[in-house]
Amino acid sequence: MNLYQYFLDNPGFGMYKWEHYFPIYERHFACWRNKSVTVIEIGVFKGGSLEMWSKYFGPHARVIGIDINPDCVQYDKNNPYVRIGNQQDTNFLHNIINEFGTPDIVIDDGSHKMSDVVNTFNFLYPQLSKNGVYLIEDVHTSYWPEFGGGLHYETTINRSKNHIDELNANHSRGSIKPTIITNITNSISYYDSVIVYERGLSLAKKSTFTGSNQ
Repeated sequence: MNLYQYFLDNPGFGMYKWEHYFPIYERHFACWRNKSVTVIEIGVFKGGSLEMWSKYFGPHARVIGIDINPDCVQYDKNNPYVRIGNQQDTNFLHNIINEFGTPDIVIDDGSHKMSDVVNTFNFLYPQLSKNGVYLIEDVHTSYWPEFGGGLHYETTINRSKNHIDELNANHSRGSIKPTIITNITNSISYYDSVIVYERGLSLAKKSTFTGSNQ
């Protein structure tokens, strides 16, 4: 299944996506196809992307949509599922995990407001499976005041810049204190309007010389 072609043909409910996101999805999600994967998408809109993810990830996937708008309950099809609540309400998010288990993939396409994005990430990212993927869409709102953004504000993008340092904290000779980002993150990828965090096992960081001295 080609995600972009599916989007263009869209046989189901409505969805709204930036077209340049589709190669990003394929790059980070392809390895999860046809596996027993749990996917949470924050932001249901018209239900179309939940349908798309269900078809893309295959019959063994569980796809859960989260939205604050009670009208979105109409898109609850018992896979994809829809649960109504505030994305930064940790009790609500905890109930989602209790009901559906550890998420493997989180796609934040919700309010795009700074407080929502940051607080949701703080709670859900440590809850991901050990090789899970956390994708944040529309991070260009980090520059928009109506979303709590601004060039020198505490935004999704500015926070992620600190995460680059935290990712490399073990090489900082003590100048950067290791954090959960240091301990559980394998990579942080940046694209136009998208940031992707990939979890990974915390391996010993050492350099090794092998081969001939010549």
